[in-house]
Amino acid sequence: MQQTLPMPTVSPRAKIFRHFERPALGLPVTLVILLLLWQASVTFSGYPAFILPSPALVAGRFWQALSSGILWQHTSATLSAALGGFALALIIAVVLGYTLAHIRWLEQALAPVLAASQAIPVVAVAPLIILWFGTGLTSKVLVAALITFLPILIGTIVAIRSIPRELIEMAYISGANRWQLLRYVEVPLALPVLFGGIRTGLSLATTGAVVGEFVAGRVGLGALINIARGLFDTPLIFVALIMLALITLTLYVLAGLLERVLVRWEA
Repeated sequence: MQQTLPMPTVSPRAKIFRHFERPALGLPVTLVILLLLWQASVTFSGYPAFILPSPALVAGRFWQALSSGILWQHTSATLSAALGGFALALIIAVVLGYTLAHIRWLEQALAPVLAASQAIPVVAVAPLIILWFGTGLTSKVLVAALITFLPILIGTIVAIRSIPRELIEMAYISGANRWQLLRYVEVPLALPVLFGGIRTGLSLATTGAVVGEFVAGRVGLGALINIARGLFDTPLIFVALIMLALITLTLYVLAGLLERVLVRWEA
């Protein structure tokens, strides 16, 4: 007589942690925990509000800055610089990365130059860029592109070179030309790896824009932090930091959704 094995039982603790693994539930729970830790730090540390403001005070300052339009003005400036720098870096890095992935000697010639350029901190280069291109949007876009360029470049090279050589040879044997090889073989197979560099670069684009605004900027979240620091308005500094986190998280999530749609469509 065949015996049936008992079904494994799941403990209540395992069920709780399984719910935490869901992104839709994990993010709100994480935010609640952070807010509770923040409030506890304010309560038990005894620091004044200009050093460590409470979440309620920051929320009130957030609503005040949002209602007056100041927050949206600075946020839109930072977002414009970040997206502009990311778009510029994406175009140059993908074209150059695709070229370097196919031409080994060119990669060996440019590798020391690229490594040396990334060894210099962006904060040290930003004053020169602002000196050459002024304090407008162009300099912020260039700083954001500079800090975004390398992750996308490396992601493009790795993505192209990770394609099995047998598939490329099979495409040529089947009569595919260079455009057909790019469209039907290289792009679909390179997208999953390429989006890793794109997500990283998109997250860094906001940092580059803020660096440019720190050095010389009248609008933008970096400039808002400088203004709030001069006025000892610590809640406003927290508001700017929260907006930076929201922008970066939103861009990262949108990149992930775009990756899912494109990779599924190409498949």
